[in-house]
Amino acid sequence: MKKHILFIAFAIFVSITFAQKQEKPQMTLEDVWSNYKFYPQSVYGIRSMSDGESYTTQNGNSIVKYSYEIGEAIDTIFNLNDINDEDAPKKFDDYEFSADENKMLLTTNTVPIYRHSFTAEYYIVDLGSNKISRFFDEPVQLATFSPKGDKVAFVYENNLYYVDLATNEQTQVTKDGKVNEIINGAPDWVYEEEFSFSRAFEWAPDGSKIAYMRFDESEVKEYELEFYDNLYPTQYKFKYPKAGEKNSVVEVKIYNLKTKQEVDVDLGPEQDQYIPRIKWTKNPNTLSFYRLNRLQNHLELMLADAETGSTSVIFDDKDNYYIEITDNLTFLEDGEHFIVTSEKFGWNHLYLYNMQGKLVNQITDGEWEVIEFFGYDEQNDKLYFTSTEISPLERHLYSIKKDGSEKTLITEKKGTHSIDFSNGFKYFIDFFTDANTPYYITLNNADGKEIRVLQANERLVKLMKDYNFSKKEFFTFTTDEGVELNGWQIKPANFKKGEKYPVYMYLYGGPGSQEVTDSWDYNAIWHQLLAQKGYLVVCVDNRGTGGRGAKFKKQTYGQLGKLETKDQIEAAKYVAKWKYTDENRISIQGWSYGGYMSSLCLFKGNYIFKCAIAVAPVTNWRYYDSIYTERYMGLPKDNAKGYDDNSPINHTRKLRGKYLLVHGLADDNVHFQNTAEMVKKLQENDKQFDLMIYPNKNHGIYGGNTRHHLFKLILDFLEENL
Repeated sequence: MKKHILFIAFAIFVSITFAQKQEKPQMTLEDVWSNYKFYPQSVYGIRSMSDGESYTTQNGNSIVKYSYEIGEAIDTIFNLNDINDEDAPKKFDDYEFSADENKMLLTTNTVPIYRHSFTAEYYIVDLGSNKISRFFDEPVQLATFSPKGDKVAFVYENNLYYVDLATNEQTQVTKDGKVNEIINGAPDWVYEEEFSFSRAFEWAPDGSKIAYMRFDESEVKEYELEFYDNLYPTQYKFKYPKAGEKNSVVEVKIYNLKTKQEVDVDLGPEQDQYIPRIKWTKNPNTLSFYRLNRLQNHLELMLADAETGSTSVIFDDKDNYYIEITDNLTFLEDGEHFIVTSEKFGWNHLYLYNMQGKLVNQITDGEWEVIEFFGYDEQNDKLYFTSTEISPLERHLYSIKKDGSEKTLITEKKGTHSIDFSNGFKYFIDFFTDANTPYYITLNNADGKEIRVLQANERLVKLMKDYNFSKKEFFTFTTDEGVELNGWQIKPANFKKGEKYPVYMYLYGGPGSQEVTDSWDYNAIWHQLLAQKGYLVVCVDNRGTGGRGAKFKKQTYGQLGKLETKDQIEAAKYVAKWKYTDENRISIQGWSYGGYMSSLCLFKGNYIFKCAIAVAPVTNWRYYDSIYTERYMGLPKDNAKGYDDNSPINHTRKLRGKYLLVHGLADDNVHFQNTAEMVKKLQENDKQFDLMIYPNKNHGIYGGNTRHHLFKLILDFLEENL
């Protein structure tokens, strides 16, 4: 009898244990936003050496050299722990080699300024003697070796300097730098944010000169942020040109190190314009730069004589709407040609010109976009680029000869390929993902043959299986206006036919952006958590987004929000018809431009959306910066109706559903003023809403427990209101 009871007890125990093993574990918010349990592994800090046969990575306080071909460490180039110098830093954040790779710049104690810019302490390492020294006693910006590695230029307190490393002699190139008035060698806030660069000086190829940009922002109006970090809050003021307001006046100057003289580059009589790039040609006496008009629909590539400052135009690009700035400009070694991209015929393609400005030939052609141009392998006459030729949802690597012949597909695996080439184009690292596959990183030769796997993310792939991740599935539908739109969905983890599920629509929707791509990012983890909570997650790219040519992208010009909102409402109506959708429980959420869109969708689509979440939203285009806003909207004085008709603050009276508004008080990009104005308008129209503010947090709203708090807020809001 006792044995029989023990047998039954054991059988029950085994059954329970087996059932527990079969039950899939559930994700938690802590997994996603506190301990980042599902964060992918990657390959960081790879620097190709000049020989193109090896690369370096930072491993703690060491820099290790690896062979591309065999994948093994072949040398430890530098180990900070071996330095017996009490003045040496204890650690470093980044490093840069001189061109001859005999010296290094170590970056430490990095302090961010804006999105790209920072100050840091810099040290010079002589790799021959293993000696380390600091060339300037204060934190500086943008320290950069000269081409010969014998000097370092940098910016300190808005002035440009350089140091001769042989003598340690410091030369102050400019002396008029002043906070919130004059900047030499670094961009102002709006250039850094919207033209995406932080260094506004360049060494000539032979190191004989430095070209730099001078920003006079004295007439630009200030914006003030308040930080709640002391008994009395701290104020931070910076120059921020809003749409239609005065911009910095920009000059370009060329400083001659030998004569200690500088030349003013002739930019023409117009001062209300942009100089979004400067770049030396192969000739140390010829500087190139882009000149862009205030409306950003006329771009000129110009050459400047470094001795006289005189200029000429060698490439002229005009558009009915706008032109976006890229780094797709390469001067060939022959000194007689350059390669550039343009959307002049409706699709972004590569063109070959001679230095007199005559078109030699169009290199790529077709109804698809060149996304990134990696450069030209002159020895083998091959250009390398990624494009959307296979699908707007995918990115693949191609090679082509400069005459446009022998275009060859190199990457074949369906999905998105992000590429990092070695010097000389002998090898490349392929950071591959697809909608359901995290980073699969391989080393390949130039023909695409896989040499070895660098990172396969086996741990994460297993976790995704263990936690029963749902597949992301793509769909396409046609709106009532006959527009075909791309989207994806993630079904609830325990999806059952016959049940109806609430919908969480996620969007960004801004000009040229894409959220519907066959790729993977960390947002996928948040979306999987929602799927495990029983939500159907959906995303649709509206008109104005990228990957589908200029006509599709630029039709929203002058009326941002109008067509995009129509498309998102159409998408919600389409999704509402699915058999497994609860048509009365559809929400929408976005961040930044996406927050602008989610607000408009809730107000204009009050009959389809039950609730919306807007994080750091633009609520009035008059409050946003000049470069971005005017690129897509023109000037406020010329397009008042376009600015006002689709600003969410002017539609608050239509609010019927639940609305969660979130903003960081220290947002230097989309100012809290946007949310403050939205709050005023909602109150004026007697509309109830939820509000969460994050003191001392910028546009990214992160740090400490912030992300966990924010997404718990969003999850709680959805569970309460959807």
